[in-house]
Amino acid sequence: MRLRRTSVIAAIAAAVAATTAAVYPSAPADRLQPMPALTAPALAARYTADAHQIARAASAASRAGNTGLAQSLDAMRGGQFLDFNAAGQGLAVEVFGNLATATRVAILVPGSDTSLATFDSRGTASPEGAGRALTAQARGLDPHARLAVIAWLGYLTPSTLSPAVMTSGDAGQGADALRPFVEDLVRHGHQVALICHSYGSVACGLAAPHLPVTDIAVAGSPGMDASSVRALHTTARVWAGRSTSDWIRHVPHVHFLGLGFGQDPMAAAFGARIFACGGSGHSGYFKPGSIALRNLAQIALGNPAGVTR
Repeated sequence: MRLRRTSVIAAIAAAVAATTAAVYPSAPADRLQPMPALTAPALAARYTADAHQIARAASAASRAGNTGLAQSLDAMRGGQFLDFNAAGQGLAVEVFGNLATATRVAILVPGSDTSLATFDSRGTASPEGAGRALTAQARGLDPHARLAVIAWLGYLTPSTLSPAVMTSGDAGQGADALRPFVEDLVRHGHQVALICHSYGSVACGLAAPHLPVTDIAVAGSPGMDASSVRALHTTARVWAGRSTSDWIRHVPHVHFLGLGFGQDPMAAAFGARIFACGGSGHSGYFKPGSIALRNLAQIALGNPAGVTR
């Protein structure tokens, strides 16, 4: 009896600790910079300024002996960064395509374990690699589309091995940063789609209510902190896809004492439009040649008829 009571107390303590992480999430990152005018000269000036910041951060990391981070930052040189901050885990917002002339924008929102050190170090499982792959796929489908893709690391993501990854605390901070970013793009006349991977789909779910986007697509989602599409309070088309070999299918879909993210977006009761993903695993949704990437590109282009259901 004593052993059983001890186990119950331990379970309650773990739940309380995780709930506390939801109430007191990671220290907030510095705010993103205000959106510049979306003209070629203004964007070029921002890209140049952030390139200098990246070069300085890479040099500092190298001097500190942090070779992994230095290599990742070196790989980011030459990109079009709308935002960059090297403090802590870091923030980075990279643009693929011509944002000044684009009419549609697809924003990639990454999940856990994403930081400056992994922004460009895991192939298409990284924001940078995913952004390049989605851009190339969309161009292959429609070479004349005026689409820009943005790899958006605008929040501090939790570690997969931390209690915070089972709570919405960090995702809430991500949602708070994502909303004004989207609204700025829409004010400039862009149609916006959100492409959200893993824990990033929690941030997208929290940001969704009344957000002026055309599409929200989640891939490998543990949940959107909502019971249904209707509970998201959005007029956007809501899409959900999951690889047949994705381990995320085993995550319990609960919402109790601050733990979990509610209904499975793949469930019929949730009401999302299901898109095919094949068997590429949790990190393979942006793998070139995959059905998942093709479908995500069709969603980014605003072409629902082209999505394989």
